[in-house]
Amino acid sequence: MTDTLRAPSPPPAAAQRLVLLDVLRGVAILGTLMTNVWVFTAPGSEWGVLQGGPDAVSFGSVPEAAEGVFRLLADGKFLSLLTILFGAGLAIQYESAARRGQPWPGRYTWRALFLFAEGTVHFVLVFAWDVLMGYAVTALLVAWLLTRSERARRRLMWWAAGLHLAVTGLLTAALATADNGSGTVSARVVDLYAHGSWADQIAFRLENAIALRLEPVFGFLLLVFLFLLGVRLFRAGAFGAGDTGRRLRARMLGWGLGLGVPLNVAVALAGADYLLLGRYCAAPLMAVGYIGLIGAVVDRVRRPGPFTAGLTSVGRMALSGYVLQNVLCVFAAYGIGLGLAAGLGAAWRPWWVMGLWAAVSALLLVVSTLWLRRFAHGPLEAVQKWALRR
Repeated sequence: MTDTLRAPSPPPAAAQRLVLLDVLRGVAILGTLMTNVWVFTAPGSEWGVLQGGPDAVSFGSVPEAAEGVFRLLADGKFLSLLTILFGAGLAIQYESAARRGQPWPGRYTWRALFLFAEGTVHFVLVFAWDVLMGYAVTALLVAWLLTRSERARRRLMWWAAGLHLAVTGLLTAALATADNGSGTVSARVVDLYAHGSWADQIAFRLENAIALRLEPVFGFLLLVFLFLLGVRLFRAGAFGAGDTGRRLRARMLGWGLGLGVPLNVAVALAGADYLLLGRYCAAPLMAVGYIGLIGAVVDRVRRPGPFTAGLTSVGRMALSGYVLQNVLCVFAAYGIGLGLAAGLGAAWRPWWVMGLWAAVSALLLVVSTLWLRRFAHGPLEAVQKWALRR
């Protein structure tokens, strides 16, 4: 039993830090904001997504087309990318434990539990659509699966994908055949985020915690699949700088975008009833293509400039960047801060929303670069390391 829980001995050479992984994490963090920024700026914000229902993609005018393309490129894609990268990071930590001869999951269990606590605080104080809690629970399962055989992991990975597709298909069929009408967000909820206090918003999240935590429950099987996919891609060398990595990324680029782009466009044009199919089934395929595309660009960059350095810095302090960008959007959009969502509203939409994303992203690139010149880790990463040492 002890042998089962102890990581096997790896090759003696220490693994180099994979630069592409840091760049991909940076892109995933800023890309996740491309989706979340519409939540922060919508009437009713977090609850408006549930109560008002999703908006259908429209290309009837220039502003609608700009918003449609912006959202089509982002919705679900970067969240899936971030999940795949989290799985790859888990595989790296497994190998690190193996090099040190440490039992597995061992201390990683505490790390996952601490991440769950961080996600809980983030959910209550900042943003209801937090992903950290779901990642922590999934990480505990996948960390244990790393002690099982490759055959067992592969079998569970595809079972999880199959069940997820079946459930999502059934729910999509129910939405498409039901007469849902046009959802509207209640004036009370709109006023809460436009003029309510921070304490009122916290109380609202706690009162509606079950409904606001449905996404990680519904998407749990998808999280398991993407985590295990990240493990497989890492072990196959898909993030490496050699010929094997470039060859795998070229295939990911071809298949991911070749199938993912037309499938995502078709689902988006089909209407809002097919949101689940697009966000949770078609989007992960496109995320695989994004890995190949970003990898191809990085392979061709001979001298990384400030932008690449900024993305790498954001990726190295991904946890801090994820929380910071949400905090900044809260103070920009809600009434407890600048109140831009109520002040600008639909009159300047979608341009001011895209501008907010660009401004927050630029700030993250600069702040992350400057921070890592002085400190070895991001602030939340440092807190996590300090707490785990205790």
